[in-house]
Amino acid sequence: MTRLFPAPPSLAADAPAPLTATGRPLRWGIVSTGSIAATMAGELALLEDAVLHAVASRSQDSADAFASEHGIARAYGGADDLTGLERMAADPDVDVAYIGSPHSEHAADAELLLQAGKHVLCEKAFTVTAAQARRLADVARANDRFLMEAVWTRFQPGPNRLWDLIADGAVGQVRWLAADLAFAADQPPQHRLWNRELAGGALLDLGPYTTLWPLTILGRPVSVTATGTLTEAGVDAQEALTLVYPDGVHAQLTNALNSFGPRHLTVGGTEGWLRAGPSVTRITELTLQRGAGEPTHERFDRDPAGSRGYVWQLREVTRCIQQGLAESPTMPLADSVASMELFDAVRAQLGVRYPADDDA
Repeated sequence: MTRLFPAPPSLAADAPAPLTATGRPLRWGIVSTGSIAATMAGELALLEDAVLHAVASRSQDSADAFASEHGIARAYGGADDLTGLERMAADPDVDVAYIGSPHSEHAADAELLLQAGKHVLCEKAFTVTAAQARRLADVARANDRFLMEAVWTRFQPGPNRLWDLIADGAVGQVRWLAADLAFAADQPPQHRLWNRELAGGALLDLGPYTTLWPLTILGRPVSVTATGTLTEAGVDAQEALTLVYPDGVHAQLTNALNSFGPRHLTVGGTEGWLRAGPSVTRITELTLQRGAGEPTHERFDRDPAGSRGYVWQLREVTRCIQQGLAESPTMPLADSVASMELFDAVRAQLGVRYPADDDA
């Protein structure tokens, strides 16, 4: 079986540690002051060739507090009829921006920054619709800027070991796989997870992790069938997806914000099976059983001290920009567009519509 995309160079046996500089320092701007933005600020601070230069928020107070906490030089909030994002986009000293705003804002935020000449790392889900994803790819190319969806799992050691094992035939021909990601979210209705205006719901929040596995192991499916449960606001609380491939090969996926689950990935093949965890978001343990033999176990504890595992992704973005690449070979834009096309198809079956659909 052929691996569908190359492993990141940072995982090569002779690669320097992921915190080690690979070229000129890049000055980063961070969009949003939420929890994921704080996590990314902490991870960027670990890189030798990353400079925390700016943060943008709707509120100047929020931007100031975030900048003070993370040692960021410039804080941009709304002022003089400009948003904090517009002010940061006009800063000539920002090389690359990380977007951690709600899903509903990704497309507009990324396009503004790309048009302003900034490279962009955009949190998943990449956009709300496939049309938005295709437009962002076009805008990045037209402006000769790097753009990547922040699917951090693709760059971690554990998942890449799993992809290599499958490509090397460790389980034979893959016949099926199953993945779930579920937790009981107790946030109020106005929270981004449940808010239709912010493109909330299980699919766009959790789906990028579960659909990652069939898309990277089996490729694009022949068909997808989706069933699920919607809230009164029209947001998906959970869904079950069946992706069908030629010759009866299939993938079964569950995303849920209203219940708990093991968060495991299992891959079944003609000669054995693989199980990965403790979560499909960050795999650090693999179990492989070949036929009727005894299972073997592997652990992956290669994250640098102080890192929560995002530095592998940040190393790839940094390397690509330093080398003048338009996109990451490991996380190409075509894969992000394909994911959004799949999500569009699933939402159509579930009956989930966002303002972005109406705009389109």
